[in-house]
Amino acid sequence: MAMTPIHHEVGHADSLAERILVEALEMAEEKGWEGVELTRVAAALEIPAAAVLDHYRDLDAVADAWFLGGWRAMLAEKPDGFADWAARERIEHCLLAWFDALAAHRRVSVEMLRSKAHPPHLHTWVPMVFDLSRTVQWLREAAMLEAPYGSRRAQVEEIGLTALLVATLRIWANDETPGQQETRDYLDRRLRRAESVLLRCWGVSASRPSER
Repeated sequence: MAMTPIHHEVGHADSLAERILVEALEMAEEKGWEGVELTRVAAALEIPAAAVLDHYRDLDAVADAWFLGGWRAMLAEKPDGFADWAARERIEHCLLAWFDALAAHRRVSVEMLRSKAHPPHLHTWVPMVFDLSRTVQWLREAAMLEAPYGSRRAQVEEIGLTALLVATLRIWANDETPGQQETRDYLDRRLRRAESVLLRCWGVSASRPSER
């Protein structure tokens, strides 16, 4: 379920923001993410640099716009009968949607994350932690793991899903296999090993969230 960069008809209010995003990604494919400058993006699009500022305060904001596509993919319409899938299968589906959405620019996506975590970039550290937390929260909702916020069960879900996301991200960062098969196999193995733990934590009803 790969997601390509966003394309809208010219004339939409957000088309310039999307053109900036696409140009920045294409430039990053050639020069690396650290080699992208918003003034050069503006020049390539033949627009004033101030027009970029109207949409993105800095390059990190462009990265955030790209990762937003991953959240949207996780929350996209689900297959029929999704609510009746086992928790493991729902988590796997939603996580793979996130990774597939970013796959078109996998190397650049990894460089974006590394840039956010780079020691001199202190202003991006705290937001990155919150973005990870938000990603896990969206994952819980997309996968219909709707334990009450702050409950012990929700805490277990958040800790486990955070560890799973980070571990799988490390595999995905270097995955050159067709269709990201290495990532898919790794995620499947991790979830199958954890399934007995999930069942102990969530019980049989985890496979049918609507019946809780």
